[in-house]
Amino acid sequence: MAGSIAFKLGFVMLLCMVVSAPLAQATITCGQVTSSLVSCISYLKTGTGPLAPCCNGIKALNTAAATTQDRQQACTCIKNIATTITGINYGLANGLPGKCGVNIPYKLSPSTDCKSVK
Repeated sequence: MAGSIAFKLGFVMLLCMVVSAPLAQATITCGQVTSSLVSCISYLKTGTGPLAPCCNGIKALNTAAATTQDRQQACTCIKNIATTITGINYGLANGLPGKCGVNIPYKLSPSTDCKSVK
């Protein structure tokens, strides 16, 4: 009888842990995205400026965005940040990952559907 109660209690605890476990969510924040890319703003506006700090940020962000949810979140953050900065040259923005040796599987554009990013 005591074994049966312990089993039921264990099952209830397991059920509670499963129910309370968070759904798959991105671990990347827009603050991290902003911090990683802030050094790129001058280049994205003028096409000039030191690329090393910008490339370091892009590489760090690419490494941090390890899951589909992270990549979708990073995409959404980039789109939102870009709308607040006037004068961004999206041609330069789309060429930047290649200049930094990083492959990003989507175009940086206000019309990019971040939900389709894998």
